[in-house]
Parts: sequence; structure tokens; C-alpha cells
Amino acid sequence: MREVKNVRKLTVPISTEKSSRTNASALRRPTPLGDEVYNAIYSQLMSHKIAPGGRISVDSLARELGVSQTPVREALSRLEAQGLVVKTHLIGYSAAEQMDEQKFEQLYELRMLLEPFAAARAAVHMSEDSMNALESLANSMKLLERNNSKAAYGQFAQSDSQFHNLIALGSGNELVHSVLSNIHTHVHLFRLFYHSRATADANNEHDQIIDALRRRDPDAAATSMRRHIECSKARFTSCFSD
Repeated sequence: MREVKNVRKLTVPISTEKSSRTNASALRRPTPLGDEVYNAIYSQLMSHKIAPGGRISVDSLARELGVSQTPVREALSRLEAQGLVVKTHLIGYSAAEQMDEQKFEQLYELRMLLEPFAAARAAVHMSEDSMNALESLANSMKLLERNNSKAAYGQFAQSDSQFHNLIALGSGNELVHSVLSNIHTHVHLFRLFYHSRATADANNEHDQIIDALRRRDPDAAATSMRRHIECSKARFTSCFSD
């Protein structure tokens, strides 16, 4: 593997796929190259610099990012697992197409069935440590709200996915958590189009969910999650209007 030509080219935010605990005395470690490459390509997909359905050249990305093809292929494999990239035999990689209106409706039907249930259970079963992690994540998302760049918008989508994943995990129902985590809802929704109000509105709705969870009120948690999903659907429905 050849050496990185210019690591400074990769300046996108660190992926929120994997969370880690840090403290004030911990040494700041450099971001692993694989994560930097992943974030760079993810950002291009979310901002449509790589258009939905567009071919992806491994060699061109490697030269653009100043790295070998190996971390590019590893990043594309991760993105393929999220449904953002498609690999076709003898053809190569391409960006996944946008979800159509039918899949959009089915996605929200599934969310409405599972997520209020998960929130109600989380109000009873979620640990204090997990609750604190959820609140900390919500606060970090409010900082992203102030950044109107498309890169920050893509990072917000990852954080939004992690927010809902923590609640599903806190429900204590492994099947519900597995189903919700494997459909990668939020990256696909936020990829539909850039919605400048989506971040601020979602953050306000998240606060209501957290408040219900903190009060250990299952009914209020389910109601707040249901309202959040209804509002989310209304925000993104407009991309299918003529």
C-alpha cells in the first residue's frame, strides 16, 4: 500500500457510527484513515456531489483524496452495508438510487408501528447511563444545527440515526432494535434533499422525547415519538410533490 499523499485533504467530521467515551485528561488521537475516507465519501453522497445512481470510480476517489485504493474500497463496503452504495458484478460501484414514494410510505408505516412502542419501553427500561448518553448526543446535535453546510447536514443525519438507535436499544427488545438499526432510516431520509429547517425542528422534538423518558412516563414517551415521526414525515413528503 502506498503512503497517503496528503492527509490534510480529508477534513470532514468524524463518523458517529461508533461512539467513544473521552475525558479531559485523555490524549487526542488522530482520526483513523479509514474513517476519514469513509466520511469524505459519505459527505459526497449526502450532498449529491456523487449523484444518486451515479457511477463511482475507485481510482478517481483515491486520487482525489490522496490515498491508496484500499481504504476507498473499505469505505465503499461500509457504505454498501448502509444501502448508500451498490456494487454490481463486473461493473463496479455506484451510488444507490433515492427511495421512491412507495418505500417512503412503507418506511413511515414501519416506524409508526415500532418506534413509539420502543420509546414507551425505554421510558421504563433505559438505564441512567444510556439516558445521559442520549441527552449528550442531543446537545451535540444542537451545535450542528448552527452549521448550515451540507457536510454538517450529513453528520446530523448520522447523529439522528444514533439518537433513535439508543432509544431502540434502551427498549430492551432486541428484535425491535435489530429491525430499526438495519433499515438505516435517517441517512436515506436526509439524503432525499437538503431541508434547512429539519435539524432545528428535529432537535425540538427530541427534547420532548427526552423529557418524557426522564420522567419515566411510557405514555408520554410514545406520544412524543409518534408526534416526532408524524412531523418528520411531513417535512420530507414535499420532495415527492410535483
